[in-house]
Amino acid sequence: MTIVPALDLRGGRCVRLRHGDPRAETRYDADPVERARAFVRAGAARLHVVDLDAAFGDGDNLAALRAICSSVDVPVQTGGGLRTAADVARRFAAGAAAAILGTALVEEPGMVRAALDEWGERVIAGVDARGASVAVRGWLQPTSRDRDGLLLDLAALGFTRVISTEIARDGAGGGYDVAALLHVAALTPMRVTASGGAHTVADLRALAAAAPANLDSAIVGRALYEGTIDLAEAIAAVA
Repeated sequence: MTIVPALDLRGGRCVRLRHGDPRAETRYDADPVERARAFVRAGAARLHVVDLDAAFGDGDNLAALRAICSSVDVPVQTGGGLRTAADVARRFAAGAAAAILGTALVEEPGMVRAALDEWGERVIAGVDARGASVAVRGWLQPTSRDRDGLLLDLAALGFTRVISTEIARDGAGGGYDVAALLHVAALTPMRVTASGGAHTVADLRALAAAAPANLDSAIVGRALYEGTIDLAEAIAAVA
């Protein structure tokens, strides 16, 4: 299993939100580039960068993304606020290897199909849900869209990877909802990246021990910043 460190950017610095709530923000590094370099020095083979300002419709962190991509020699995947083809193109121009579509999966299906046609596997689906109910626009807006139905539709469209986030677990440090992730992985052949809940290396070991072959990676955020998970140790533990 691959451990993918997260850099959530707001106002040009690394932050973490509890349950995706912009009012429950903890600020960390003023220099996300140095944090990205530190993750790579610890063994990260990929980075996950989310532009929270773009997700909330309140600016962007494109300059920080560009600086991160130019400063590390590993692929960077990026999401947050990608609602048009031009948004995706700008992230790729900034150096990102992959772009994560979330809100657009529900609100802009035509754009999603066009993005898949143009960029193929460089486009990743990001399905964020509270239980079985999908949320969009930085997790602030609930929808009537069912998570499982959306996943089946995404596989039929041609997506090969999905990031599955349980919003209630994200930033809370309660561990992954392993049963939900196994359910998601069993629905389609898409490769699944787990997101939301890692607090200790034991959480990662438990996920890796239960995971089928297509549940092959996990995003870790707050636990790395607060020191409850050591990245190098975690990578070794699930290798």
